[in-house]
Amino acid sequence: MSLIKVDGTKLVDEQGNEVILRGAGLGGWMNMENFISGYPGCEHQIRDALAEAIGEEKSEFFFHKFLEYFFTDADALFFKSLGLNCIRLPFNYRHFEDDMNPRALKDSGFKHLDRVINICAAHGIYTILDMHTAPGGQNTDWHSDHGTHIANFWNHKDFQDRSVWLWEQLAAHYKGNKWIAGYNPLNEPTDPKHTRVVAFYDRVHKAIRAIDPDHVIFFDGNTFASDFSHFGDAHKAWDNTAYSIHDYSSYGFPASPDTYTGTEEQQKRLRRSYERKREWMDERKLCVWNGEWGPVYARKQYEGAATEGINESRFKVLKDQLGIYNQDRLSWSIWTYKDIGFQGMVYVSTETPYMTLFKDLLARKHRLAVDAWGADDVAVRGVFQPLLNHILQEIPPQFQNLYPHPVWKLDSRVTRLARNILVSEFMIKEWAEHFKGKSLEEIDAIAASFKFEACLKREGLNAILTENAKLVQ
Repeated sequence: MSLIKVDGTKLVDEQGNEVILRGAGLGGWMNMENFISGYPGCEHQIRDALAEAIGEEKSEFFFHKFLEYFFTDADALFFKSLGLNCIRLPFNYRHFEDDMNPRALKDSGFKHLDRVINICAAHGIYTILDMHTAPGGQNTDWHSDHGTHIANFWNHKDFQDRSVWLWEQLAAHYKGNKWIAGYNPLNEPTDPKHTRVVAFYDRVHKAIRAIDPDHVIFFDGNTFASDFSHFGDAHKAWDNTAYSIHDYSSYGFPASPDTYTGTEEQQKRLRRSYERKREWMDERKLCVWNGEWGPVYARKQYEGAATEGINESRFKVLKDQLGIYNQDRLSWSIWTYKDIGFQGMVYVSTETPYMTLFKDLLARKHRLAVDAWGADDVAVRGVFQPLLNHILQEIPPQFQNLYPHPVWKLDSRVTRLARNILVSEFMIKEWAEHFKGKSLEEIDAIAASFKFEACLKREGLNAILTENAKLVQ
């Protein structure tokens, strides 16, 4: 066990030996996400809906047991067996304070976070603390849990002040813990002006360093960890800091431009996308960390006979991306460790109480494409195309692409608002109604569906990760 620090372009231990962090994000745990956990909308919406449907006591019981079962000693043991050594821990600020009672620290958040950090440490696994959801929403997507497409974190100073305050509490609590590789203060910011994100990083860096001078700080690029073009020379004021890209490839998703077979041109495109994201760091000889990446996978209950062929293509994308990372001895964290079957290294069995209870709702969610991540909208494209055509006809071309273009193109913006926010909103109470009339024992069994023992392993993915771990030491 050794404290991790930045040395030029590398992460090193206290003796100066290079350390390559290879791991996954624990997405969907302390920051629940719809495609990971199987609900529509945003986390705060389903928490409110469940409390309304079955009462505060039973609702809190479900979410507490969900957090407990989602990651246990068995998960850490399996994770370590693959040759992986780091888990990124995304968390929602709501675990530590309430919007109606800001800056009043809740100990319950530390209870859950401490437990998993300690479990990982016991198995020789580093952790990285990731504020995935900040007050007001630091980005335009569902996973910042604000329920809109406006990242109001950048429009209200108090949201930023509260985030700095929370990092001060976290730094004080975790200072000196050598099993924590570092802090990731803000996941995937989308600041339309590109300057406020740099100013916030300056503030939060100073605040953390005033309390904790030792842990690495990992700063995401703007526009979903892809754009450092406005950072200038800001890095000169930030000691012991690495820079995080999120290297998702369109070849790993249903909307891929073509089926990935690993042609020379496709491999060039993979590399160009990756190199463009890290260009600012390479020009300045700075340390790079790939905080998120990885394909999504087909499921037999939806894609049928095509499932195996789709997934073989996605595994090829995975292998070729790893080949690029290995050449650069890049540290990375694949997305994601556990879910209900779309992207996880392990996933909840369809035979469990949770998946049985929500089978029909999940099938309709898939058909309606109400989750933004990796959605296949083929069944509803005709419904939304007239709205898209209307905008294309009535809005001059020079005004059609709004930030965060090019990540959100015009069609993405239309469907995010109309499908992933509006339509999903109508399904939230329906999700909660499934719990009505359930006893505490039944609710416990539903939550226990997320235990490692109730999960299946994505063998193809895990075999690739295990083999790759042997190649880079």
